[in-house]
Amino acid sequence: MQGLAQRSYCLVMFSEVTASSRHYVDRLFDPDPQKVLQGVIDMKNAVIGNNKQKANLIVLGAVPRLLYLLQQETSSTELKTECAVVLGSLAMGTENNVKSLLDCHIIPALLQGLLSLDLKFIEACLRCLRTIFTSPVTPEELLYTDATVIPHLMALLSKSRYTQEYICQIFSHCCKGPDHQTILFNHGAVQNIAHLLTSVSYKVRMQALKCFSVLAFENPQVSMTLVNVLVDGELLPQIFVKMLQRDKPIEMQLTSAKCLTYMCRAGAIRTDDNCIVLKTLPCLVRMCSKERLLEERVEGAETLAYLIEPDVELQRIASITDHLIAMLADYFKYPSSVSAITDIKRLDHDLKHAHELRQAAFKLYASLGANDEDIRKKIIETENMMDRIVTGLSESSVKVRLAAVRCLHSLSRSVQQLRTSFQDHAVWKPLMKVLQNAPDEILVVASSMLCNLLLEFSPSKEPILESGAVELLCGLTQSENPALRVNGIWALMNMAFQAEQKIKADILRSLSTEQLFRLLSDSDLNVLMKTLGLLRNLLSTRPHIDKIMSTHGKQIMQAVTLILEGEHNIEVKEQTLCILANIADGTTAKELIMTNDDILQKIKYYMGHSHVKLQLAAMFCISNLIWNEEEGSQERQDKLRDMGIVDILHKLSQSPDSNLCDKAKTALQQYLA
Repeated sequence: MQGLAQRSYCLVMFSEVTASSRHYVDRLFDPDPQKVLQGVIDMKNAVIGNNKQKANLIVLGAVPRLLYLLQQETSSTELKTECAVVLGSLAMGTENNVKSLLDCHIIPALLQGLLSLDLKFIEACLRCLRTIFTSPVTPEELLYTDATVIPHLMALLSKSRYTQEYICQIFSHCCKGPDHQTILFNHGAVQNIAHLLTSVSYKVRMQALKCFSVLAFENPQVSMTLVNVLVDGELLPQIFVKMLQRDKPIEMQLTSAKCLTYMCRAGAIRTDDNCIVLKTLPCLVRMCSKERLLEERVEGAETLAYLIEPDVELQRIASITDHLIAMLADYFKYPSSVSAITDIKRLDHDLKHAHELRQAAFKLYASLGANDEDIRKKIIETENMMDRIVTGLSESSVKVRLAAVRCLHSLSRSVQQLRTSFQDHAVWKPLMKVLQNAPDEILVVASSMLCNLLLEFSPSKEPILESGAVELLCGLTQSENPALRVNGIWALMNMAFQAEQKIKADILRSLSTEQLFRLLSDSDLNVLMKTLGLLRNLLSTRPHIDKIMSTHGKQIMQAVTLILEGEHNIEVKEQTLCILANIADGTTAKELIMTNDDILQKIKYYMGHSHVKLQLAAMFCISNLIWNEEEGSQERQDKLRDMGIVDILHKLSQSPDSNLCDKAKTALQQYLA
């Protein structure tokens, strides 16, 4: 009975809410324009901060009517403005509200409203558009579908500080990627927004700054332009430097540091420029301290990681600034003390977002340790660092896993660490786990790291082989993603280096000759080069060469011929001739060359090539074929003499290249012995 009573009470409550909401919607249809206006104003007051009321009004069909009134020529400007305000308020509710507004085609209606001559109405439309475009459910493309919109928005920038604030905010949210950057740039965004950096309104300055950060990101054209822009007689980089001083709001410091970072990465500012070394970098390190809010620490660390990523000198400077390496260790202990945080809402937020801190720390550690051995050592010696990375590899958040793998990959470039810390923590185990069914972006970095763990001096090589790595890597070579094909074949190449016959046989069996040939005709040059590297490593040490050539000789010779005849660069041809030189070093395998006149003619051709690298590689083939101490050398020498090889050797013994000259003389001695 009690259950029934409660249920009927809920129904009564809901019908009361919808009844009161219905009353608001009904008033929008009143024949008296004054009553309609009052109805919209009352609706505006009813929905402020009331998400339930907003949802009810949307369900009851208020949006199409408000849009109709907004677009009616007979509607007064005041009514239109109030309609735009209510729609903006509805958009501030849930994402579902925004979806409903988009379904009613609110954006074209509001953009049409911008053609009005009334500034208050224009501002109301822009405020609503700003709210809609900053929602994650709104496709940015909707701003660019009509080519007249961007130039019109540029023209409205000068109207008021509100138009400046809202339009800059719309631009910075809807500028995703180079196409959008180009459209905005071509319509004069830089010139129209630059002077806003000196606006009396803090909000306008901030939104203009954010606009520049998204315009400059990975865009050399925009960045090169920004460097030379003058605002009130001062260059933009100088203005940005002023904005990242300690007395400015944190948001402003961070965003101007981003602008300078992006301009530096795009090549518009040198990495050794004082504004980077003495201003931007220290500002970003400051943002990593535990006094800062979680979002600020995340943004600071990620921007700093991006700034120093390609530059070893910046990595060294950052590593010794404000004990950064130790400071980042705090990112894993967040929130540090529950009792110290009085704001429970904030604590709840921080606990939910603590994974973003771990991701940012891993990213920054990866950049710091990208090149310098001493920095890597410091990172690894930071308390429980390896344990934290290993834990990061199995986190539920894909972004944290990816950042942890990146960090590990960066540290795996150290021979010393591969032999010690990586072995002590058996890093290969969680890594092999990561490689099972991971998204492509993680697979690319994880497989790249596996290449390092499979180098011959790495103690992890044996256990990785035993855990089924050959099949896994051969599977990667069949991926549609070229980066995965490269890493799969690269890891196999490292695995085959100075490996036992059994491992080489396993690789060939798992890979299959069909797949090997597919890789040798891959459109990606890196895949082709690494496949040739794998072949070269497989065909090393005589017994292995003879064994492999006895079973796969015909196909390998066919592949070599195809590459030497194809349109390939010097490096590819050189690598292919080196494979031939390895085959020529086999005891029985060399007969496959001697009985193939086509291949012999190609070797002869490359001995006389204009490129020394190819001449040297062809010389190695000849030297291995004519070596005196080997059985059948006399017959081989005679056949090659008849082909004119000796004449070429005499010519090469006069070569200005000392290396080539010495090799030719050594080969001629084989004929004289």
